[in-house]
Amino acid sequence: MDQRKVFINPHNNLLQLEEPIYPLVEVDQPNTFRNLFPYDEIPKIAFNDRIVPHHLPEEIFITDTTFRDGQQSRAPYTTQQIVTMYDYLHRLGGPKGLIRQSEFFLYSKKDRDAVYSCLERGYEFPEVTSWIRASKKDFELVKEIGLKETGILVSCSDYHIFYKMKMTRGEAMNHYLNIVRECLETGIAARCHLEDITRSDIHGFVIPFCSKLMKLSEEYNIPVKIRACDTMGYGVNFAGAVIPRSVQGIIYGIRTHANVPSKWLEWHGHNDFYKAVTNSTTAWLYGASGVNCSLFGIGERTGNTPLEAMVFEYAQLKGTLDGMDTTVITELAEYFENEIGYRVPSRTPFVGKNFNVTRAGIHADGLLKNEEIYNIFDTEKFLNRPVLVAVSNTSGLAGIAHWINTFFKLKGEKTVDKGHPIVANIKAWVDKEYETGRVTVITDDELIEIIQVAQEELGLYIQ
Repeated sequence: MDQRKVFINPHNNLLQLEEPIYPLVEVDQPNTFRNLFPYDEIPKIAFNDRIVPHHLPEEIFITDTTFRDGQQSRAPYTTQQIVTMYDYLHRLGGPKGLIRQSEFFLYSKKDRDAVYSCLERGYEFPEVTSWIRASKKDFELVKEIGLKETGILVSCSDYHIFYKMKMTRGEAMNHYLNIVRECLETGIAARCHLEDITRSDIHGFVIPFCSKLMKLSEEYNIPVKIRACDTMGYGVNFAGAVIPRSVQGIIYGIRTHANVPSKWLEWHGHNDFYKAVTNSTTAWLYGASGVNCSLFGIGERTGNTPLEAMVFEYAQLKGTLDGMDTTVITELAEYFENEIGYRVPSRTPFVGKNFNVTRAGIHADGLLKNEEIYNIFDTEKFLNRPVLVAVSNTSGLAGIAHWINTFFKLKGEKTVDKGHPIVANIKAWVDKEYETGRVTVITDDELIEIIQVAQEELGLYIQ
């Protein structure tokens, strides 16, 4: 007979059984979930049809790892580049600070210089935080700089505990708890990064570990946050999928069984199976207030959850941007390309060169009549990116004029119409291209070159 107490849930006014207590489960051999992760086969997604309820927190927000995970997969940013991007993130997050935190490495002088420079900005948001390994030596760096919060790497799957750390579960847990306790004793809030959570024993290690972390938090009256890290991108958001691959199952378990409040719970996703964005949104929907992202998804292997994607996921879930300045996203993309030398893939949503460019002739015709037909939203308003029509043999004079006006951002009296001599000159060149067998659209670079030639020939200039 079930001896658990019955209580009224104040959130939904329904009778519920109290949640069971999950103790640490020691094992002699690592549980590698070979039924789900046979290394010589494609990983498997299994279902048990157990459904957990939605629990969208009252407040959701974004945290940033551009200067930590985002730097692990590319050449390091300079101090000035980091500070400039930090300024952009502050503007993007708006007055409510929806880009809540940004984490930094502390190991090199360059990284520490960037931290000091960002702190000197005096912004409330994004709050400057750090990331360290679970070692006392690393913790000394946090104390030296005087940060209020630090992330701590606490690998939680048996793959890491047994194979990398060469410990038992109990030894790993005690090691982590000692580091967290030392952190709290100096008044610094801890953020525990549960690495490889989607291959971990959720009930046998993760939940009992998080429960002990909550007890430490209560003892010291200092937050201990939980970051659920889908390090390998194995998470899935399908209803009824089994843990440890189920995102909603993980979030529900940590929040309900370990009593971690939503405001201290965040998701860190990777994109190995193209699920970073949907998994992050799912984490929000099922009770995590934070999702951890990097600009343009730059990060380990296939990358992290793109920060700009979650800005628009936020707007779709909440029905408002809550003051976030989305035009900053375009400025950041231009900064990355022009100053850092990173070229965003052209078809990347929101930031790629061609993300709102219509190429098919029939689509271009509709777009010219009403841009809502083939544009996802007012991209000029939200991203300072007017919709573009690619020029082809079906574009006509009007299509070419539209391309010139939008590409060069001509307004008012500076706009050209289909009767402009330069438009006619380009149309003649385009027609000749297709008459001689061309089947592809005209590229932007080609059009820029032809416009320059036409301006010289006609002595007219469109800007």
